[in-house]
Amino acid sequence: MLPGFLLPEATIREAGVGPDVDLGESRGGLILLTLGITRIIEQESLDVSIWGSADNVEWGAKPLVSFPQKFYCGTYQILLDLRAHPDVQFLRTKYQVQRWGKGEPKPLFGAYVFAQSAQPQILSMTA
Repeated sequence: MLPGFLLPEATIREAGVGPDVDLGESRGGLILLTLGITRIIEQESLDVSIWGSADNVEWGAKPLVSFPQKFYCGTYQILLDLRAHPDVQFLRTKYQVQRWGKGEPKPLFGAYVFAQSAQPQILSMTA
């Protein structure tokens, strides 16, 4: 159910998947996704993608949307348009990490993904 976290704030050290989130009444709408990166070390990258499922079993061969690769702390937003995917009832976040260079070989990120219906924002921009 939205608004809510697709990925609650977590310490990320390796590739993983967030919890499955039921879209509820937001199904088939516009979803504003916010990726927050609260902690990072140098010489590493984070790739975050959003996947959809109609039945919470099959998640498809490719993501619905992906954030551009990130290297720095900050908040980043993208719009997920589910009007072309009216069957999608569940969303989940997948993330990949990479680390290179000197020092600790294991990546370290603090990150979250928040999702909310985009209709109120779009309506306020047109008023």
